Amino acid sequence: MRRIGSTPFAFPDFSGATRRLVLVNLIAFFAVLLAQWGFRDTAGAVLAHLTFQPWEFLHGELWQPLTYSFVHAGSFVHAGILGTALELLTLWFLAGFLENYHNANWIYGLYGISVLGTAAAAVVIYLGGAMIGFPPEPFPLYGCFGAIFGMLAAIGVLYGEVEFLLLFAIGIKAKYMAIIFALIAVAMLFTSERMYAFAQLGGAAAALLYVRSAPRRGMKFVLSEQWYGLRNRYYRWKRRRAARKFEVYMRSQGKTVKFDGQGRPIRDRSGSEDAEDKKRWN
Repeated sequence: MRRIGSTPFAFPDFSGATRRLVLVNLIAFFAVLLAQWGFRDTAGAVLAHLTFQPWEFLHGELWQPLTYSFVHAGSFVHAGILGTALELLTLWFLAGFLENYHNANWIYGLYGISVLGTAAAAVVIYLGGAMIGFPPEPFPLYGCFGAIFGMLAAIGVLYGEVEFLLLFAIGIKAKYMAIIFALIAVAMLFTSERMYAFAQLGGAAAALLYVRSAPRRGMKFVLSEQWYGLRNRYYRWKRRRAARKFEVYMRSQGKTVKFDGQGRPIRDRSGSEDAEDKKRWN
């Protein structure tokens, strides 16, 4: 991957996959606020089942890895509204930067893989701690922090020489910024928020795996190509089966026909017929 030079601290265009991801998170945030305003008790109970809790996920709430990233801190307490705003602004900045060099499908794939990797890491540390007799403290996961950390890791690997402003004042290369945040997450493993920190690292690891293995046109393109390939193989199999049945039928009528491996008829032509065909087409 080619390196690109430094870039000023400026938000990218609010368009494409970036706009859709931010707006979906923003709509989910306000939908939860409205639900809490009108149906406080019911909304609170439902909200608890939309966050990701490994112990609940392992007992059948399989939708949580797909829903927790759309539940934000501001949905629980008013003090978290500022945190949600910063979270979505960071998502806008990082996703918009990546979208300058990758298409929308690639961005969606990175976001989704990072979110799922975050949830998977939380399950791993929960089960690992329970097996050794030191289960981590219950800590429900919510917000798109895993996707954000995954995007930061992807930028650090692909565009490590690009300079950003850390804390709006200090110029730092993307690769060093990614390393700093990774070290902070590692340090948090020794605190009561170890599940959160390990999950965050899991999101980054999933993003790096995606960057190394995902096609440039995104996973959606690959899945669609695989689907069409599977459908075409099915049609070819049906054609070959029909050809075999037709051969059996023609033999019962005292005639012989042949088909190739693709189910296409093989014509036994004489030399004069071949010459006539060549003359017709030439």
